[in-house]
Amino acid sequence: MRTIYLDYNATTPLDEGVREAMLQAEEAWGNPSSVHHLGQAARALLDDARDRAAVVLGCKPSELIFTSGGTESSNLAILGAARMRRDAGRHLITCGVEHHAVLHPCEYLAQNEGFDLTVLPVSNIGRVAVEAVAEAIRPDTVLVSIQAANNEVGTVQPVAEIGAFCAERGVLFHSDAVQWAGKLHMPSVDCFRADLVSLCAHKLHGPKGAGLLYCKSPLQLPPLLMGGAHENERRAGTENLPGIIGLVSALEKFVALPPFGGVEMEENICLLKTCINNIEGCTNISPSDSGDSLPNTASFIVEGSDSMALLSGFDLSGVCASSGSACSSGSITPSHVVEAMGFPSSLANALVRFSLGRETSRAEVEQVCEILPAVVSRCRL
Repeated sequence: MRTIYLDYNATTPLDEGVREAMLQAEEAWGNPSSVHHLGQAARALLDDARDRAAVVLGCKPSELIFTSGGTESSNLAILGAARMRRDAGRHLITCGVEHHAVLHPCEYLAQNEGFDLTVLPVSNIGRVAVEAVAEAIRPDTVLVSIQAANNEVGTVQPVAEIGAFCAERGVLFHSDAVQWAGKLHMPSVDCFRADLVSLCAHKLHGPKGAGLLYCKSPLQLPPLLMGGAHENERRAGTENLPGIIGLVSALEKFVALPPFGGVEMEENICLLKTCINNIEGCTNISPSDSGDSLPNTASFIVEGSDSMALLSGFDLSGVCASSGSACSSGSITPSHVVEAMGFPSSLANALVRFSLGRETSRAEVEQVCEILPAVVSRCRL
């Protein structure tokens, strides 16, 4: 049985060119903090990688902090910025469809460190209104965190407008842009108008375990990880040089020319959405306007079923899909994103996400459309 992989928002296969670039680290395997020549060879590669990433992102090398991925980048941004500004105020703003890498640190600060958290509602397509952010900002607001694009349903947020408003009010703005890079136009990191931006490698054909946080100068966040002066005293721990080189190579290859786009992908997504809408009991919940959504994402909910049954059904048919649910020990948690969009828990518990990639062919999409009605029918209660 042939495998059809439609879970590119979860992770992507490592690009062969990126893999080749990572092999450079084999020649410079020393610790970049060591003073001997092997260490300094590794340091030279690390410094070069930071310079190259800064060119791609249109920022200063000193504004980049290499991390282990998007989760650490968002945690560092939120916990670091909130703690740094706590004397100026303890009010945080985010929205209900954020990744848990944003929601959980915000909730931690509210529950354990005396912060006040406002979680903004979203529309039925998962978008937060700029006006809602403006109305929520208070004199004691120190940080706003709104994602650039949603991983579960693909909704694109008006981050540039939100960032501009926050700048006018002197409020720090963070954006989780993990799903944006490689899928949408990104002339520079400044396109988000954010003080802090999270990115990671494995969403755009780079290695797992590598990411970065853009931290706009002159911000100097306190570190989450302590034990050394690495990353200009902002993130302790010996740098993952192969991963960093892979991250930078992926940024160079895929930020300017996103692999998730083009006419063929647009046509494939339209075909999938049409197929979904033609099945009784299925509701497409990704934005219908292409300008409002990631170009590769089609998410839907199924009445009378649940995500576990649906994903298992697709997997048995050779289709790798995903959901917004956290599946653990046979239990499923309803998608907080779908609930925030106004759907009941029963439907939030029945989400399927198809996310296409550069390897997805028209024939594969047509095959999925052929099996989709039968899978849904078998999985409905």
